[in-house]
Amino acid sequence: MLNIGRSRSQPRATRAMSLGGMDYVDPKRKGNYFGKILLAAALTTLCIIMIKRSPSLNSPSPFSIREPGVTHVLVTGGAGYIGSHAALRLLKDNYRVTIVDNLSRGNLGAVRVLQNLFSEPGRLQFIYADLGDPKSHMLENAKKIVYLTRNQVDKIFSENKFDAVMHFAAVAYVGESTMYPLKYYHNITSNTLLVVENMAKYGVKTLIYSSTCATYGEPEKMPITEETEQHPINPYGKAKKMAEDIIIDFSKNSKMAVMILRYFNVIGSDPEGRLGEAPRPELREHGRISGACFDAARSITSGLKVKGTDYKTPDGTCIRDYIDVTDLVDAHVKALQKAEPGKVGIYNVGTGKGRSVKEFVDACKKATGVDIKVDYLPRRPGDYAEVYSDPTKIRVELNWTAQHTDLEKSLQVAWKWQKYHRDGYGIASAI
Repeated sequence: MLNIGRSRSQPRATRAMSLGGMDYVDPKRKGNYFGKILLAAALTTLCIIMIKRSPSLNSPSPFSIREPGVTHVLVTGGAGYIGSHAALRLLKDNYRVTIVDNLSRGNLGAVRVLQNLFSEPGRLQFIYADLGDPKSHMLENAKKIVYLTRNQVDKIFSENKFDAVMHFAAVAYVGESTMYPLKYYHNITSNTLLVVENMAKYGVKTLIYSSTCATYGEPEKMPITEETEQHPINPYGKAKKMAEDIIIDFSKNSKMAVMILRYFNVIGSDPEGRLGEAPRPELREHGRISGACFDAARSITSGLKVKGTDYKTPDGTCIRDYIDVTDLVDAHVKALQKAEPGKVGIYNVGTGKGRSVKEFVDACKKATGVDIKVDYLPRRPGDYAEVYSDPTKIRVELNWTAQHTDLEKSLQVAWKWQKYHRDGYGIASAI
């Protein structure tokens, strides 16, 4: 067969020729080869120049600058039950929000809900970090994760311009605190000190501190006012009081605006069903009574364990002041709006009405429609018989009053979320 594509007499300019056992490349081909390299280098340089001049890369993150009319709030513990509800309310009210959480108690699913609701640039960012761990952390903004190194708290404050901090991040179980007291002093007291130090260093002017009625201990007189002496009886309450003392002592020589909110037993969830309470399974025995009731109603546990029936109360069970989480976050927003430079405001956040554990269980049975089995056990270490608030001061000074005071209705709202989220948020908490 004839090869009509090329005659043998044609020069083979592109084929290497052998000279004494060595390959010799035609000079014309060599020139083309180096030309291509030069062209590729030139194009690469041009691309780098264009990328560097790109406005989107040169412009600073909206979280790193202060903008007139925009209040940027750092919400520590913002992936947790209360913190996520607070972040939701702030975002609804057009605040810029940065959530910092190590997800040891919080839920990544709650953050995802907020990201989907408020996906516009500059609205919300999530930083996965442990306030007590100086090693490293990750930043998640627009669902992109970047690993960072350096002291976490310092780096978070240096790279973001915060106008205020709502400090929720804390372990918060009375029973657990009696078992692991050092964990509570480190997590609550030491971490609060770090936050306040960095607020002062970077000029953050407002602190809303999440405290607790546990700082009062077991007062002889009810209801509890802000003037009631503080004598905490468990490590949780003691650690919170120490943190309060740090804040108050610092504020004496500072222009920082400080609000300390001592709230009572939190229940309920977002009325629109976007967020709820989803504690880790291993922490259920230490958790809130509402979570324990719902677990029993869903047969996750065999029944509800009521610890203590011999208290000096009308029915022998503890009496508590149950505050709906929607009302609680409203109090935080009002505190943020009313905070004044150089002043410290201390407020009880409660309904002013005490309910016994037996009353609570009856309301939970009605809300769920389930005849929950109840086991009565000995007292839990560190508990107290009766505590409820006098909310007069917060009503007068902040114009705040609890609106969701029907115990059964608050539990119905929370139960609805629980029914539709049997696995919590359905996302692994840890990244």
